[in-house]
This record gives sequence, structure tokens and C-alpha cells, in this order.
Amino acid sequence: MGNGDGMNYAPKGKPNPVVKAGEFPIAAAALDHGHINGMCNGLIEAGATLKWVYDPDPEKVQKFVEQFPEVEVASSLETILHDESIKLVAAAAIPSERSALGNKVMKAGKDYFTDKTPFTTMEQLEETKRIVEKTGQKYMVYFSERLHVESAVFAGQLINDGAIGRVIQVTGFGPHRLKADSRPDWFFNKEQYGGILCDIGSHQIEQFLHFTGNENARILHSKVGNYNNPNYPELEDYGDATLVGDNGATFYFKVDWFTPDGLSTWGDGRTFITGTEGTIEIRKYVDVAREETGDHLYLVNKDGEKHYALSGEVGFPFFGELIKDCIHRTENAMTQDHAFKAAELCLRTQEEAVVITK
Repeated sequence: MGNGDGMNYAPKGKPNPVVKAGEFPIAAAALDHGHINGMCNGLIEAGATLKWVYDPDPEKVQKFVEQFPEVEVASSLETILHDESIKLVAAAAIPSERSALGNKVMKAGKDYFTDKTPFTTMEQLEETKRIVEKTGQKYMVYFSERLHVESAVFAGQLINDGAIGRVIQVTGFGPHRLKADSRPDWFFNKEQYGGILCDIGSHQIEQFLHFTGNENARILHSKVGNYNNPNYPELEDYGDATLVGDNGATFYFKVDWFTPDGLSTWGDGRTFITGTEGTIEIRKYVDVAREETGDHLYLVNKDGEKHYALSGEVGFPFFGELIKDCIHRTENAMTQDHAFKAAELCLRTQEEAVVITK
């Protein structure tokens, strides 16, 4: 997994194509966040053909081409938008620019797959909703901490199979390593990154909706603070929130930029799920001081205690489902309403947050 910062976390799985070679051409654009590599890995493993890449920064393009040597470099975004063969554009723009790019892509008749967080303002969300309605295109989101983590995928399967009964509570921990010197300027500008609950908190809220089967939730309380980064006054290095879903399931999560240097990976991401008939704990990226591998899941129910080591065992079905959804205009990978609701709730959680001052 490496001792990285999370920004360049790009899981690789076993190829599991759902289409023939050349049947689903895609393009990559806006290489501002390293998640673009994971997004393209997932799509290629599911059978997509990466045809084009575009970014105005030649250095970013060169690094991308080193990862994906089969790709052609486009001279402009318009080259991609005018290519009728392209079915989907994957992009990891600066967060505040993700919706504007997506709107362009959808108006050009292509589906859009953006890194999280998909929006930084409610106005962006409302505008994109209108464009989705008008064009019929998809605005899908890379919520990688569930979609690209085998233990989280397996947890969803266990819940669907009734292994822990009805889910009544979820607790999520999403610590990240800061590595401030390696971060671009936009990372520290709140207008551009959207705030910690809007940004890395978006993973957490999406998981809550998914694992509990909720279509909506209300925010009870949220708070943010800058505890240890006075040189970056707009950086929120800590945030937490409590929500209640429409079906009564509750949720608490915390996210921060305080992963210690001694941890073998970029963050000890965990999710705890309580059901009426059992519990699940997901240790996503490491099993501290025991195993440097990730994807450990612990299940306790009426049948006893069980530990699952899931790395390389489950795969990432989201990407194949997304490709099939784009072809057949279905919504099996993720519904548009779900993606928009997760985005809306992270925006509201951020807007309503109490700012902690020392």
C-alpha cells in the first residue's frame, strides 16, 4: 500500500471485463487529483478502452501517460468532447471546478465520472441536476472508500444477505496523512476544496446512506476546526458530524489530517456497523501493528466471531456495473438520486458546521 498521502491511492484489482475490447471508449481529463489513476484502473479492468487524456499541464499528462502508455494525448478538451466514440469522461479536477467540467461533458452527450467531492456549493448541485434532467446523461461519483475497497464491498454484501439484521448505527473514521509540502495550493483554499466535511467527509456520508438503505437523512450536529496548522488558516484539519436517516438509523463520523508518520499507510480508515442481529468492523487499509495489508473485516453474529482477509478476494463490481449502466441506461451501480443526495448532505453538513476555536 505504501507510505503515501492518500491522494495517489490507486487500487488495482483482477481484470473482469463486462464489454469487448474497443466497445466502451473513455477519456480522462483534469488530472488535479491522483484519484484519476484509480478511477481509470477500475474502468479499464472492467473492459473500458482508455482512448484520450487531456490536461493543460504537460507534466501531469506525462505522469499519466507513464501509468497508461496506451492512451493518446488530446490537444484540447474539445478534442475529447467532439469525439463521438467516447462514451464517458473520467475527471479529477480541483473540487470547485468539477461540476462545471461535468456540465460541459454532459452537454456534449457523454456520461461523466468525477472524483469526490462532486460539488463545493449548493448552487453547483442544483445547476447540475438541471443539466442531468435536460440531457439524460449520468453524473457519477468516485466514492472510493466504499467502491474501491474490497472489505467495504463485502460488508455491503453481508448486509444485503441479512448477516447482521437491520442496520441501526454506523460509525466512520476517515483519518488522512497531510504531507502538506506535497499538496497543491488549492488544497488549502476553502473555496476550492470545499471544507473537510464536504471533501473527505463525502465518502463517509455516502457509505452511511448505502449501508443503511436510506434515501435521505437529517443533520443533528457538525463541527470543524484547525487545531495544528496555523500556517494554513483555511485548512480544516478536523471535522465530525452526527446524522439520522429517515429510517431511524444513526451515524457518527470523524475525518482528520492527523495520520501519524509511523503508520504504514496513509490512514487507518475504519467503519463500524451495528445491526439488530450482529456487528461488522471494517479495517480498510491496515490492521494496526498486526498486518500491513488492508481489507480486514470482522463479523460477529449468532453464528459466532469471524475474521475475513479480503484483499484480492472480492473485486470491485462497481466499475463493470457503471459501464453496463452507461450502455443500457440503467442504474445498478449507483442511482443518480443517491449520488446527488450524498453530495447534498455533505454540503449541508459543511454549511451547518460549528467552527471550533481554541
